[in-house]
Amino acid sequence: MARSSKSLVNTIELGRAVRRRREQLGLSLRDVANETGVSASTLSRIENGTGTPDTDNIARLTRWLNMPVERIMSGEEAKPVVYFPQEATPDIVEAHLRADRNLTPETAQALAELFRVAYAQFSSQTAKSGSESSRRRR
Repeated sequence: MARSSKSLVNTIELGRAVRRRREQLGLSLRDVANETGVSASTLSRIENGTGTPDTDNIARLTRWLNMPVERIMSGEEAKPVVYFPQEATPDIVEAHLRADRNLTPETAQALAELFRVAYAQFSSQTAKSGSESSRRRR
């Protein structure tokens, strides 16, 4: 049965964000379920792109992700990307890449992952060199 209207929530994007954060933190689905109040089976379906979460679960997950719900809203028209100060830089860059009309969704995703890797590499080097230089000054 075909849907007559497109969902307002980009569940694929939500699932990717949940999986990425869960893996970064080294958590199991049960761990995330305990932290969010969303069942492990629902989390699994969301991560795999086969589930459509209800509004309560969307709110719980975006709160856990520290992500504004607007970030996963989809619409017919391209909307401007809004900066939310609590968001991590890689998340903001990814949102900008997804909004770029010159990029396919696949290309935007690949560039976002490339940026995440580079950002993690260079931001950890910056933190290390900053702590080393402060030790040298003592």
